[in-house]
Order: sequence, then C-alpha cells, then structure tokens
Amino acid sequence: MRQSSLTGRQVLVTGAGVSGPSVVRALRGVGAEVTVTDRAEDRLAELAKIPGVRVAVGLAEPPDGTDLVVTSPGWRPDSPLFVAAAARDIEVIGEVELAWRLAAELPDPPAWLVVTGTNGKTTTVGMLESILRAAGLDAVACGNIGLPVLDALLAGHRVLAVELSSFQLHWSPSVRPTAGALLNLAEDHLDWHGGMAAYAAAKARALTGAVAVGGVDDTAVAELLADAPTGRRVGFTLAEPDRDQLGVRDGVLLDRAFAQDPGVELARAQDVRPPGPSGVADALAAAALARAFGVPAEAVRDGLAAFRPAAHRAALVAEADGVRYVDDSKATNPHAAVASLRAHDSVVWLAGGQLKGASVDQLVAETAHRLRGVVLFGVDRGVIAAALARHAPDVPVRVLDTGDDEPMTAAVRAASAMARPGDVVLLAPAAASLDMFTNYMQRGTAFSDAVLALTRHGQER
Repeated sequence: MRQSSLTGRQVLVTGAGVSGPSVVRALRGVGAEVTVTDRAEDRLAELAKIPGVRVAVGLAEPPDGTDLVVTSPGWRPDSPLFVAAAARDIEVIGEVELAWRLAAELPDPPAWLVVTGTNGKTTTVGMLESILRAAGLDAVACGNIGLPVLDALLAGHRVLAVELSSFQLHWSPSVRPTAGALLNLAEDHLDWHGGMAAYAAAKARALTGAVAVGGVDDTAVAELLADAPTGRRVGFTLAEPDRDQLGVRDGVLLDRAFAQDPGVELARAQDVRPPGPSGVADALAAAALARAFGVPAEAVRDGLAAFRPAAHRAALVAEADGVRYVDDSKATNPHAAVASLRAHDSVVWLAGGQLKGASVDQLVAETAHRLRGVVLFGVDRGVIAAALARHAPDVPVRVLDTGDDEPMTAAVRAASAMARPGDVVLLAPAAASLDMFTNYMQRGTAFSDAVLALTRHGQER
C-alpha cells in the first residue's frame, strides 16, 4: 500500500460491473475504506471477498461518513443516490477521474492521449496504439475500449491511448490530457445527458489539455475547437490541409501542423484500414495525437500499416452470387450509419434497434440514392420506416415483427432476396442493440452466423 490523499477515506463505489472491480482494487491499494453498491447481488458477492470491502444492495444514499463517491460511467447524474450525495456536498467522480488523480500523485505519471467523438473512437485509439508501439513506446489502448484506465495505470504503462465516452468525460472534471481529440459530433445519448448541449459539453472536455485536436470538417467540432481552453489547436480534414492542420493531398496523408512547410507525408490513404473517408479521418486524428507527442512520421506510416480494425467494424463476412455481406454492427447511431452507407454505391440496408432519441431523417435523406432496399427490426423500426416513407418513398422496405423466426436470420433472408449482383447487404443499424441483443458484438455475430448459414446453403444447393 502506498500513501495517497485517499488513504483512510470512506469511499462509496457505485456499480460493480466492468470498471467496478478495478476501482475497488485501486482504492484498497491506497488504503481507502470501501463500500460497493449495485443492484446485482452476484457481482457484489465477488467483491465482498476482497478484504476490507463492504457491500450493499441498491443503496439510495451514501452511508454516513462517506467522503467520496466513485461511479461507473453509465449511472445517470439524476440517480437518487447522486442527488442525495449532492445534498450532503459529497463529490461524485468516475473511474477515469480517479485514475487521473492517482496518476497525479506518482513521481513520474504517464502521458494521456485522449480520443472521443460520436463515432470512430475505438478505431482511432487502436490506430494510435499501433503508431505509438511502432515508435518503440510502452503504450496501451484503454478506457472505453475495454481495458479500464486504472488497470493500465497500475500496470505501469508510460503512454495511455485513452478512449473516453461522453459518460466517462461527464464524470471526469479534472482530466487535462497531454493531447486530446474530438473526432465528430452528432446526436447520441441525448436521453442520458438531457440534450445536445450537455452532450457536446461533455465531449469538449477532451479539448482542455496542452494540445487540442478536432475534426474541422464537422462544423460543431470546429466551433468547439476554436473555443477550447488549450495551448495549441490542431485540425484535421479530408481536404488539403492548411497550416496547423493534417489532411489529404493527392491521396496522401499530410502533416502541416507538426512539420515545417510544405509539410511531411505520413501514409497513403489507400493503405488505411478500414477503407473509406471515415477510416482516413480516424487515421488523421490518430496521427495528430501521435505527432503532438513527438512521434516521427515513419512510425505513423508503420503503425497505420500494421493496424487492423476490430470485429464488427465494416468487416466483409462473405460474398455470394455477386453480393457482398458487410458487418458494421458498431454503427450504433445515425452518424455512424451515414459513414458506413457512404462507402457503398448500392446497398440493402439492415437497420433498427434503440435510437435513444436520435433523429434518422437526415441519414435517410442523405443516403436514399444508395438504397436498393431496407430491412428493419428492433424497437424503433417504425421510426426509421416513417423516415424512409418521407424521404425515400420508392425504396422497398421490409419491416420485421418480433415473431419473425430468429430475428437476424429473418433479416438476412429478406435482405438477400432484395439484393442484386454488385450490391452490398450492410448491417449498419444506426441504433443501439440492447432491445434484442446483449451488445453490438452479439448482434454482429448473429448477422455473420446468419450470412454464413445462408451462403453455405446456397453453395450446397
């Protein structure tokens, strides 16, 4: 145990899920007295085995003597427990904020390179990790990508490539990264934040460090970048870059921010994976963060060449009878679905799930000319169907009811019947998955399984 400002303090941890165990271990490691609350008794039972940890099911207010509350990111700010904490002037922070404060107490804290945005965070952080490692640095991708920031910190890594969601940023008031990037901004999680202004304000916290990086092709991001309280602002664009920007010229990623004019070439756009405008934009953001940290251009090139996207991100599942089947289950909001649809000329689109208050009208209007047909499923399928009726009335639409066989099998069969040679059957749901699946990964796996079963059956025939 090392000494800390939290040694001997009474800390309540809310949520025993992904980040909860990491928070408990870190707090006990500095000698804090820990109570954990959650609605899931099985999760609490595991944490109760840790010496010095108390557990309580479904607390509605902090126990007497509580000095600090550390919450899992998904807990809403208006939760009764947090309202009660505020009434007693008890601070509520998240796991990422706790990691930041513990890191600040170290004699040589690691560098934080932060990525946020509505879409592309995980791909960008993966690219950034690959670039940093190509430069020979002890770097790890962490945060919303899966590895808790606390675990990365306690493992002793020297550079943290941190993916942060709007939830995590909301609960991280003190984080000031070495460099932070805001990729893009579109409607998402409005039910949690209470509106677009609060969502944007949470995302903008990534721009408060020494270097702020923003996707200036997005008007909202460009405005937030211009107003960022930072020492240096760097933009990235899919167009030819101005000074203090990274961009694309003659098919080559070019840095005019961290190199003298006329700039330095970083990589060929055709070598970036995933392909297409969104992949190139993510690569530019990752390169900007790495260059802000002093990484040479050669490492950017080598890191991008070595990077491969994770599953369910524009992944080709199969090709049969001239039709390609692509799994982009990670497109969990309309903004991500637009980027996915733009990568193809003729699409049978599989969409639906939980829209979380987001509008799909602009999505449908922008991509209607690409649609061969649409198959809809999930709780908000009717909302998307109505938008299609308004903006793409000539596009064939099949709306699946919940009783139609296994839902993804039925969806793939319906989409395959609409498709013609040269088309792409694309799963880009524009919505969250929790109404029908455990997560977007299970949804993507269900799609892949259904496609492979269908195409193998066709080959056998």
